[in-house]
Amino acid sequence: MSTNHPFPGDSSVSPSQATPAIHLAREGAVLVARINNPPVNALGFAVREGLLRAIDQAAADDAVRALLIVGEGNTFIGGADIREFGKPALAPSLPEVCDRIEASDKLVIVAIHGPALGGGLEIALAAHFRIAMSAAKLGLPEVSLGLLPGAGGTQRAPRLMGAKAAAELMLSGQALSAQAALAAGLIDRVVDAPNALGAGLAYAKELLAGGAVPRRTCLLAVSDFATAGSDLDKLAADTAVKSRGLFSPLKIIECVRAAVELPFEKGLARERALFLECLGSPQRRGLVHAFFAERAVAKVPEAMAAKPRPIARVGVVGGGTMGAGIAVAMLDAGLSVTMVERDDTSLARGRTNVEKVYDVLVAKGRIDADQKMRVLSRLSCSISYEAFANADLVVEAVFEDMAVKKAVFAELDRVCKRGAVLATNTSYLDIDEMAASVSRPRDVVGLHFFSPANIMKLLEIVVPAKVSADVIATAFELARKLKKVPVRAGVCDGFIGNRILAVYRQAADYLLEDGASPYQIDRAVRAFGYPIGPFQMSDLAGGDIGWATRKRRAATRDPRARYVHIADRLCENGWFGQKTGRGWYVYAAGERAGAEDPQVLGIVDEERRKAGVAPREFSDEDIMRRYLAAMVNEGANVVQERIALRPLDVDVVMLHGYGFPRHRGGPMQYADSVGLPRVLADIREFAKEDPLFWKPSALLVDLVERGADFASLNNP
Repeated sequence: MSTNHPFPGDSSVSPSQATPAIHLAREGAVLVARINNPPVNALGFAVREGLLRAIDQAAADDAVRALLIVGEGNTFIGGADIREFGKPALAPSLPEVCDRIEASDKLVIVAIHGPALGGGLEIALAAHFRIAMSAAKLGLPEVSLGLLPGAGGTQRAPRLMGAKAAAELMLSGQALSAQAALAAGLIDRVVDAPNALGAGLAYAKELLAGGAVPRRTCLLAVSDFATAGSDLDKLAADTAVKSRGLFSPLKIIECVRAAVELPFEKGLARERALFLECLGSPQRRGLVHAFFAERAVAKVPEAMAAKPRPIARVGVVGGGTMGAGIAVAMLDAGLSVTMVERDDTSLARGRTNVEKVYDVLVAKGRIDADQKMRVLSRLSCSISYEAFANADLVVEAVFEDMAVKKAVFAELDRVCKRGAVLATNTSYLDIDEMAASVSRPRDVVGLHFFSPANIMKLLEIVVPAKVSADVIATAFELARKLKKVPVRAGVCDGFIGNRILAVYRQAADYLLEDGASPYQIDRAVRAFGYPIGPFQMSDLAGGDIGWATRKRRAATRDPRARYVHIADRLCENGWFGQKTGRGWYVYAAGERAGAEDPQVLGIVDEERRKAGVAPREFSDEDIMRRYLAAMVNEGANVVQERIALRPLDVDVVMLHGYGFPRHRGGPMQYADSVGLPRVLADIREFAKEDPLFWKPSALLVDLVERGADFASLNNP
């Protein structure tokens, strides 16, 4: 006979939570605790309290010999409850819940289906036995928020899977499949069962019938104890390089080392101390800001006011690097793709560009040849625009020239069905002008992909003046299908990202002419947390791209503005970067890492003399003050002009498209963290040298005068 004992949440929990977070029912000798905290069964206060009550009830009922914990819906436990971020902690804490589970004299079994992440996996590690459905995913992703597992995860995981494997799991932030978790020792059994409740009950009854007793993880020895010290030393050295100043990864390794070297209770104490250090770190605040900002960017007026148009068949104009990447992104999302090129030779090259991506995946064992062929069966190619007759959306990815773009749009206007979305992948050009050239401007939108388009997560959705709201909603829905991070942008030269890039890259050029070397600037930017510096990025992208942009803008450049010719001199020599073997750096054949070039420094010196500049020394701090002040100031202008809706939109663009270090949250969040008065003071100091370039943003001035910050504009 089953008896239900639901536990309602505490009064401090939102009244909208009409159902209890934990449902209890006895099935014979097994008390079943079903977690019901949609959408992902996060470990909010009511869940933690309910689990403690379940343990207490199991202990108090002589008829109960085991407690089974399962999750409702599609998830076991998805981790911490983000609704509690930044709020005062309520007892019981998660460490207390895990300790009580492990100390239970009655068997505690978890049956995992779907994700068991973060604190969810820590609950499972504290249980005595663990069974998982074949589709389960298990991970400890706290590092992505600048934290470490703080409820015993760093101490229990090494005792189950070994110190090295546990540290690597936590450092990666990635989840293991059920089979991989079984092989690692994290779980005891994997079953291919229709539901976790049935499988968990069967396992619990089997354990009871076999006379099983509580098996406490804290009592186990670390399996790779003999080699753990040297393994962790090497891992720490590698992590110090790869983490680029991120705080929590090395603290994770310290915690795992404590699991190896200290008794369990002392290891827990060490974990707690380091967890609290991470919790109070500015890096954690930056990462949490990034986490919420990425979810907020999709909340735009048009997407909330209109329904998206259906998209199943997509067209791509152009099969070059960008066009092929866009085609792959669409294919990976399960869409049917038609590629059109100008002639058979270009078309064959475009198809080859697409196939190469899948050939690499086959070579790496990520897909097999049959999977490749199934994907490519959804790709058709043509040299006729008529092939787009049934397309729901077409993206042009042709040469960055307005006349060329307009010619493409004229063809699309002619052949595409009514209601088809016509998109441009332009990086800079005026989309309002393109839209005005066709008979259906309401259907025209900008979809600015970043190269390589099938890998880079950022997608700027550029909103022309006459576009229909449902087209914008369609673009955001497409981004969701493509697993991109979409950001709404207004129309201007460069939109959000490239407009800001142009300004802080100009600041770097001024630093170069004034006395810093390109190599010092790159080193300073990398030390701040970027993966590469601006001159390395120029070599990677191709110096000719920036050169073309500078030449395009020459006619409209303010004649009073300072102009640095050094980059143009390199391009005039044919030094375009990696693709030519020489740019700001010199590249050996087949090598991606470049060497510093004395001839480049000679050109720099020569151009300084021509400009009448007496070079001076800059510290790395001096460099970053100017680099970041230019970035933040232009970001403020972009927000003031409504090119970006909010400062957080600027942050997400710079994080996902331009390598801004994630643990700093983005340039606007970083400016808030150091203080806007300090940023404004820097700009005013630099303006004494060049008042035309260093003109403080009116928005920045206003915020400082009001004692406000950029964050205050994120939720108007």
